[in-house]
Amino acid sequence: MNPEFFVISTLNGVSYGLLLFMLSSGLTLIFSMMGVLNFAHTSFYMLGAYIAYTISSVVGFWPALVLAPLLVGAMGALFERYSLRRVHKFGHVPELLVTFGLSYLILELVQLVWGRSTVPYGLPTQLQGPLFTLYGTQFPRSRSFVMLVALLMLVSVWLLLTRTRIGLVIQAALKHPEMVEALGHNVPRVFMLVFGGGAALAGLAGVIGGNTYVTEPAMAASVGSIIFVVVVVGGMGSLAGAFLASLLIGLVQTFAVAIDYSLASALQGMGVAVSEATFGWPLLKLTVSQVAPILPYLFLVLILIFRPKGLLGTRED
Repeated sequence: MNPEFFVISTLNGVSYGLLLFMLSSGLTLIFSMMGVLNFAHTSFYMLGAYIAYTISSVVGFWPALVLAPLLVGAMGALFERYSLRRVHKFGHVPELLVTFGLSYLILELVQLVWGRSTVPYGLPTQLQGPLFTLYGTQFPRSRSFVMLVALLMLVSVWLLLTRTRIGLVIQAALKHPEMVEALGHNVPRVFMLVFGGGAALAGLAGVIGGNTYVTEPAMAASVGSIIFVVVVVGGMGSLAGAFLASLLIGLVQTFAVAIDYSLASALQGMGVAVSEATFGWPLLKLTVSQVAPILPYLFLVLILIFRPKGLLGTRED
């Protein structure tokens, strides 16, 4: 294998995988702590990008990097307090429906406020251009920044949940809410903060993903399905599983889109004569790059068949 192709594809795959992790981590936290599968999660990702675009046009990108996730997190917390909490007692189906409805509401509001076309949310000067050149190929600073922020976020969330008092309260509220309430903690407020925190993580992903890729109304739908694949493959409620699945899917998709081989070419290379008259030729001639978009979903099906809990999943309810 060409060393240039391998190294550059690996870097691109890791950067894309870490962006997927930034998105899926918030969804994983919300599910693991509250048992809520939030269909509007990628809508908060889209809101983060659009709000950051508006703020950065006034005060610059770096204040937007802090303010936009905070605003999105506050919106998520308010939604949990005044909408999701009211239907929580009725079970999972009403929760799914209300978050599904919120995703459409956010989409319509975004189109009303910012329009239906792409907005010019560009990279700041400090993130433009290449960080380094390897084998004659430039690796952009923007993708390096995505990788850095994702890793810092992973460490911060892990430290928060395992090394702080609020993290212990959150974990205790999941397993023994009555006991936590008896000790004087406000469990509904804890859940509100968890939901708001998950939304803020999605907003943070939107801030750096919106200008690294593209900011448009379709950006939520474009990553919506792949995020649920990451969460299920990694294991429902497992943050480590989401991290592993994100990297795997990012690397698989990045390598696959650059491979122009098919079963037909492989068979011909082994000396097997295949042609248009061969049975199944339409499938045999498909290249790996052509089937790359469906590979994560194929991976999902295999995981559900052979390991329904996911790679590192433990939650069963």
